[in-house]
Amino acid sequence: MPFVGGRGPGIIADVSAEDAGTGPSEWAVPGQVGVGPWPGAWPRDERYDPELLEHGDARNVVDAYRYWRRDAVAADLARRAHPFHVAIENFGHDHNIGTVVRTANAFAAAGVHIVGRRRWNRRGAMVTDRYLQVHHHETLAGLAGFATANGLVVVAVDNTPGAARLETADLPRESLLLFGQEGPGVTSEARAVAGLTVSIAQFGSTRSINAGVAAGIAMHTWIRQHADLDAAW
Repeated sequence: MPFVGGRGPGIIADVSAEDAGTGPSEWAVPGQVGVGPWPGAWPRDERYDPELLEHGDARNVVDAYRYWRRDAVAADLARRAHPFHVAIENFGHDHNIGTVVRTANAFAAAGVHIVGRRRWNRRGAMVTDRYLQVHHHETLAGLAGFATANGLVVVAVDNTPGAARLETADLPRESLLLFGQEGPGVTSEARAVAGLTVSIAQFGSTRSINAGVAAGIAMHTWIRQHADLDAAW
Protein backbone atom coordinates (compact mmCIF):
# COMPACT_ATOMS: atom_id res chain seq x y z
CA MET A 1 0.00 0.00 0.00
CA PRO A 2 1.95 3.06 -1.20
CA PHE A 3 2.31 6.05 1.08
CA VAL A 4 3.58 9.52 0.20
CA GLY A 5 4.35 12.34 2.62
CA GLY A 6 4.37 12.85 6.38
CA ARG A 7 2.90 10.75 9.16
CA GLY A 8 1.39 13.46 11.38
CA PRO A 9 -2.32 13.18 12.21
CA GLY A 10 -4.47 15.08 9.82
CA ILE A 11 -7.89 15.42 11.48
CA ILE A 12 -11.57 16.09 12.96
CA ALA A 13 -13.67 17.54 16.14
CA ASP A 14 -16.85 19.10 17.37
CA VAL A 15 -17.51 22.29 15.43
CA SER A 16 -20.38 24.74 15.56
CA ALA A 17 -22.47 25.35 12.44
CA GLU A 18 -21.07 28.83 12.10
CA ASP A 19 -17.51 27.49 11.85
CA ALA A 20 -18.11 24.39 9.73
CA GLY A 21 -16.22 24.31 6.47
CA THR A 22 -13.71 27.04 7.32
CA GLY A 23 -9.99 26.58 6.82
CA PRO A 24 -8.21 24.01 4.64
CA SER A 25 -9.74 20.58 4.15
CA GLU A 26 -7.08 18.00 4.94
CA TRP A 27 -3.87 19.07 3.26
CA ALA A 28 -2.87 22.22 1.42
CA VAL A 29 -1.03 20.60 -1.51
CA PRO A 30 -3.06 18.03 -3.51
CA GLY A 31 -1.17 14.76 -3.97
CA GLN A 32 1.44 15.47 -1.30
CA VAL A 33 -0.04 13.05 1.18
CA GLY A 34 -2.25 10.05 0.59
CA VAL A 35 -2.86 6.61 -0.82
CA GLY A 36 -4.88 5.40 -3.79
CA PRO A 37 -7.91 3.08 -3.87
CA TRP A 38 -7.68 -0.04 -1.69
CA PRO A 39 -6.01 -2.84 -3.70
CA GLY A 40 -7.83 -6.17 -3.76
CA ALA A 41 -10.78 -7.26 -1.65
CA TRP A 42 -12.09 -4.64 0.75
CA PRO A 43 -11.75 -5.17 4.51
CA ARG A 44 -15.05 -5.97 6.24
CA ASP A 45 -14.28 -3.92 9.34
CA GLU A 46 -17.00 -1.29 9.87
CA ARG A 47 -14.38 1.32 10.76
CA TYR A 48 -13.46 1.60 7.08
CA ASP A 49 -15.13 4.18 4.84
CA PRO A 50 -16.39 2.69 1.53
CA GLU A 51 -15.85 5.97 -0.31
CA LEU A 52 -12.23 6.17 0.81
CA LEU A 53 -11.67 2.52 -0.04
CA GLU A 54 -12.99 3.15 -3.54
CA HIS A 55 -11.36 6.50 -4.31
CA GLY A 56 -8.32 6.64 -2.05
CA ASP A 57 -7.47 8.51 1.14
CA ALA A 58 -5.74 11.89 0.69
CA ARG A 59 -6.05 12.92 4.34
CA ASN A 60 -3.00 13.74 6.42
CA VAL A 61 -3.44 10.85 8.88
CA VAL A 62 -1.04 8.24 10.21
CA ASP A 63 -0.95 4.91 8.38
CA ALA A 64 -2.94 3.18 11.13
CA TYR A 65 -5.99 5.33 10.29
CA ARG A 66 -5.86 5.07 6.51
CA TYR A 67 -9.32 4.58 4.99
CA TRP A 68 -11.04 4.84 8.38
CA ARG A 69 -14.24 6.84 8.82
CA ARG A 70 -13.78 10.13 10.64
CA ASP A 71 -15.96 9.11 13.56
CA ALA A 72 -13.99 5.87 13.88
CA VAL A 73 -10.70 7.79 14.04
CA ALA A 74 -12.14 10.17 16.65
CA ALA A 75 -13.40 7.26 18.74
CA ASP A 76 -10.03 5.53 18.67
CA LEU A 77 -8.21 8.75 19.59
CA ALA A 78 -10.59 9.18 22.53
CA ARG A 79 -9.72 5.64 23.63
CA ARG A 80 -5.99 6.42 23.38
CA ALA A 81 -6.22 9.91 24.90
CA HIS A 82 -3.90 10.97 27.69
CA PRO A 83 -5.41 12.33 30.91
CA PHE A 84 -4.41 15.94 30.28
CA HIS A 85 -6.42 18.76 28.75
CA VAL A 86 -5.33 22.00 27.10
CA ALA A 87 -6.98 25.43 27.41
CA ILE A 88 -6.23 28.74 25.74
CA GLU A 89 -7.73 32.15 26.34
CA ASN A 90 -9.46 33.71 23.34
CA PHE A 91 -10.52 37.19 24.37
CA GLY A 92 -8.92 38.83 21.32
CA HIS A 93 -9.37 36.17 18.59
CA ASP A 94 -5.87 34.75 19.00
CA HIS A 95 -4.42 33.26 15.80
CA ASN A 96 -2.32 30.71 17.68
CA ILE A 97 -5.29 28.58 18.68
CA GLY A 98 -5.19 26.45 15.53
CA THR A 99 -1.57 25.54 16.21
CA VAL A 100 -2.41 24.65 19.81
CA VAL A 101 -5.27 22.41 18.67
CA ARG A 102 -3.12 20.62 16.08
CA THR A 103 -0.39 19.99 18.66
CA ALA A 104 -2.95 18.77 21.20
CA ASN A 105 -4.11 16.23 18.63
CA ALA A 106 -0.54 15.08 17.96
CA PHE A 107 -0.01 14.42 21.67
CA ALA A 108 -3.48 12.85 22.16
CA ALA A 109 -4.80 15.37 24.66
CA ALA A 110 -8.16 14.40 26.17
CA GLY A 111 -9.67 17.74 25.18
CA VAL A 112 -9.10 21.34 24.14
CA HIS A 113 -10.85 24.27 25.81
CA ILE A 114 -11.42 27.69 24.26
CA VAL A 115 -12.08 30.38 26.88
CA GLY A 116 -13.76 33.62 25.81
CA ARG A 117 -14.85 34.06 22.21
CA ARG A 118 -16.41 31.01 20.62
CA ARG A 119 -15.08 31.69 17.13
CA TRP A 120 -11.42 31.06 16.42
CA ASN A 121 -9.21 30.78 13.34
CA ARG A 122 -9.27 27.10 12.36
CA ARG A 123 -6.79 27.30 9.50
CA GLY A 124 -3.78 26.41 11.64
CA ALA A 125 -5.58 23.36 13.02
CA MET A 126 -5.51 21.67 9.58
CA VAL A 127 -8.83 19.94 10.39
CA THR A 128 -7.39 18.26 13.49
CA ASP A 129 -10.14 19.82 15.59
CA ARG A 130 -12.65 17.43 14.02
CA TYR A 131 -11.04 14.49 15.80
CA LEU A 132 -10.90 16.07 19.25
CA GLN A 133 -13.31 17.10 21.98
CA VAL A 134 -13.29 20.90 21.71
CA HIS A 135 -15.05 22.68 24.59
CA HIS A 136 -16.04 26.33 24.89
CA HIS A 137 -16.25 28.32 28.11
CA GLU A 138 -17.38 31.92 28.12
CA THR A 139 -15.53 32.61 31.37
CA LEU A 140 -12.58 31.31 33.32
CA ALA A 141 -15.01 30.38 36.09
CA GLY A 142 -16.60 27.92 33.68
CA LEU A 143 -13.20 26.42 32.87
CA ALA A 144 -12.35 26.16 36.57
CA GLY A 145 -15.66 24.42 37.20
CA PHE A 146 -14.91 21.85 34.51
CA ALA A 147 -11.47 21.21 36.01
CA THR A 148 -12.87 20.73 39.50
CA ALA A 149 -15.64 18.43 38.30
CA ASN A 150 -13.14 16.25 36.44
CA GLY A 151 -10.34 16.19 38.99
CA LEU A 152 -7.92 18.26 36.90
CA VAL A 153 -5.22 20.56 38.26
CA VAL A 154 -5.08 23.81 36.29
CA VAL A 155 -1.47 24.54 35.32
CA ALA A 156 -0.93 28.05 33.93
CA VAL A 157 2.05 28.44 31.59
CA ASP A 158 3.46 31.96 31.76
CA ASN A 159 6.75 33.69 32.51
CA THR A 160 5.69 35.51 35.64
CA PRO A 161 7.50 36.18 38.94
CA GLY A 162 7.21 33.24 41.31
CA ALA A 163 6.45 30.67 38.60
CA ALA A 164 8.10 27.26 38.91
CA ARG A 165 10.44 26.23 36.13
CA LEU A 166 8.70 23.91 33.69
CA GLU A 167 11.98 22.10 33.13
CA THR A 168 12.15 20.92 36.75
CA ALA A 169 8.49 20.97 37.83
CA ASP A 170 6.49 17.78 38.26
CA LEU A 171 3.33 18.21 36.20
CA PRO A 172 0.25 16.51 37.65
CA ARG A 173 -0.83 13.57 35.53
CA GLU A 174 -4.41 14.86 35.49
CA SER A 175 -3.59 18.37 34.27
CA LEU A 176 -5.35 21.15 32.45
CA LEU A 177 -2.56 23.16 30.80
CA LEU A 178 -3.69 26.78 30.45
CA PHE A 179 -2.18 29.24 27.99
CA GLY A 180 -2.77 32.93 27.44
CA GLN A 181 -2.99 34.99 24.30
CA GLU A 182 -0.07 36.19 22.23
CA GLY A 183 1.21 39.39 23.81
CA PRO A 184 -0.54 39.75 27.18
CA GLY A 185 -0.06 36.12 28.16
CA VAL A 186 -2.15 34.45 30.86
CA THR A 187 -4.59 36.87 32.50
CA SER A 188 -4.53 37.53 36.23
CA GLU A 189 -7.92 35.82 36.45
CA ALA A 190 -6.46 32.70 34.87
CA ARG A 191 -3.51 32.64 37.24
CA ALA A 192 -5.96 32.92 40.13
CA VAL A 193 -7.71 29.66 39.19
CA ALA A 194 -4.42 27.81 38.59
CA GLY A 195 -3.10 25.38 41.15
CA LEU A 196 0.38 25.72 39.64
CA THR A 197 2.08 28.26 37.38
CA VAL A 198 5.15 27.27 35.38
CA SER A 199 7.53 29.23 33.18
CA ILE A 200 9.69 28.18 30.24
CA ALA A 201 13.41 28.97 30.59
CA GLN A 202 14.59 31.51 28.02
CA PHE A 203 18.08 32.82 27.29
CA GLY A 204 17.66 35.45 24.57
CA SER A 205 16.54 39.08 24.39
CA THR A 206 12.82 38.49 23.82
CA ARG A 207 10.49 38.65 26.82
CA SER A 208 8.29 35.83 25.59
CA ILE A 209 7.90 33.13 22.97
CA ASN A 210 5.00 32.42 20.63
CA ALA A 211 1.96 31.04 22.46
CA GLY A 212 1.68 28.12 20.04
CA VAL A 213 5.33 27.22 20.59
CA ALA A 214 4.96 27.50 24.37
CA ALA A 215 1.97 25.17 24.26
CA GLY A 216 3.95 22.59 22.30
CA ILE A 217 6.83 22.73 24.78
CA ALA A 218 4.51 22.32 27.76
CA MET A 219 2.56 19.45 26.21
CA HIS A 220 5.74 17.62 25.30
CA THR A 221 6.98 18.07 28.86
CA TRP A 222 3.84 16.27 30.04
CA ILE A 223 4.51 13.53 27.46
CA ARG A 224 8.08 13.04 28.67
CA GLN A 225 6.93 12.76 32.28
CA HIS A 226 3.82 10.63 31.93
CA ALA A 227 3.25 9.03 28.50
CA ASP A 228 3.95 5.44 27.52
CA LEU A 229 6.35 6.08 24.64
CA ASP A 230 5.89 2.52 23.37
CA ALA A 231 2.33 3.53 22.42
CA ALA A 232 3.54 6.31 20.07
CA TRP A 233 3.19 5.81 16.33
